[in-house]
Amino acid sequence: MRKFWLDCVLATAFVFLAFWGLAGLTKLRVFNAFDSLGEALSDVELTDYVFSALRDDPKVDTSIVLVNIGMLSRRQIAEQVTIISKYKPRVIGIDSFFDCRGRNYDTLNCPALTDELGNLMFGDAIRSAGNVVLVTKLLRNDSTLADNEFDTLRRSDPIFRDGALAEGFANLETDAAFQDDVKTCRNFNPVMVVSDSAHRAFAVELALQYDSAKTNKFLRRGNYLEVINFRGNVFDVMGTTNYPQMFYTLDVDDVYNENFVSEMIKDKIVIFGYLGNFLGDPSWADKFYTPLNRKMAGKANPDMFGAVVHANVISMILNEDYVEQMPLWQQVSMAVLICLLNVALFALINTYLPLYYDGITKLLQLIQLLAYSVLMVMIFHWYTFKLNITLTLAAVALVGDVYEVYMSVIKNLYIKILGKFSLTPKPADVLMSETPEKQ
Repeated sequence: MRKFWLDCVLATAFVFLAFWGLAGLTKLRVFNAFDSLGEALSDVELTDYVFSALRDDPKVDTSIVLVNIGMLSRRQIAEQVTIISKYKPRVIGIDSFFDCRGRNYDTLNCPALTDELGNLMFGDAIRSAGNVVLVTKLLRNDSTLADNEFDTLRRSDPIFRDGALAEGFANLETDAAFQDDVKTCRNFNPVMVVSDSAHRAFAVELALQYDSAKTNKFLRRGNYLEVINFRGNVFDVMGTTNYPQMFYTLDVDDVYNENFVSEMIKDKIVIFGYLGNFLGDPSWADKFYTPLNRKMAGKANPDMFGAVVHANVISMILNEDYVEQMPLWQQVSMAVLICLLNVALFALINTYLPLYYDGITKLLQLIQLLAYSVLMVMIFHWYTFKLNITLTLAAVALVGDVYEVYMSVIKNLYIKILGKFSLTPKPADVLMSETPEKQ
């Protein structure tokens, strides 16, 4: 029995060694591939199905209002802010930058500076409102820094930010290589450090200004990365999501004509951001793929503007409806335990049913992959708990073939080498030396 379990432990270790080698050598991001059941579905997670198909439609969140700024100039946005401010919102967030994007600060390289009066109007509108939160962007100028380290902060010009209440970074966690690349958003960082200084996310800063008690409770979780518990979208004429409109939305003309009731704005969070040139515009600018997308795989159109993603984060914080995740040590422990049990079971099958080994083990692997996948989806649906079993799925998928390699190659090679260098006489030699000579 001791030898049996020693073999099982060594075979389990070999499974993870093979998996580590495969992931490192091929650089095919095997973890993500297994989590989405194949590299062809690498932009999908199984829990996306909960958002897109299983959940009931949430109620409209009346605490958040989105205002479309389209392609308006700074002067025109100033007019919007002035109008909205009259109705006493609790806090205003503007999800747009007002700088020269690193170019020379002159009218030739930065045309927005030509409208001096418009800039003054916008700065005064921010200062007069007294409750405006502007966005920043985390940048990495030092190429030697790690992916999660930043050394620079992009900010709007001083004329605008000096009158602002606060700032928050608008970066969202995606796998995009550049701004115009395909962006899939599921997570966000609540707090990030830039040059030894902590900065809060734009959505977290807005939530903090609205309800400090709930936001501080959220921040005390201390998670570096949080899964966004998406609740809904805005007006979606293209039908890219299954969810109905979740947040009240005002288009450009709605604001100018004051086409809304005061109760819609008073004491609410108002987010100004780009929602297309008009509501319903299928523009891809500042737009993300999210788990709400109607097409889980082979997506054709992104489904959510960045400002709406921020609104979903705020709604999650204020409703205290977080997504819990399995910590890394539990993920590894679960994968090792299940792999060890599979190795033991496969060893018994190989001993007592060797003729049926391939068929039985492959069937068991398939059943487990399906069962664990369904379990992950249903637990997320029932308890909003993300059961991260990527490593477990990978171990189960590899355990059968890798175990055979271990038993037929690694173990036999080990026995051969051990026997070659052993000082113990071979059985045949012992027999020959102990056989009495014939008279």
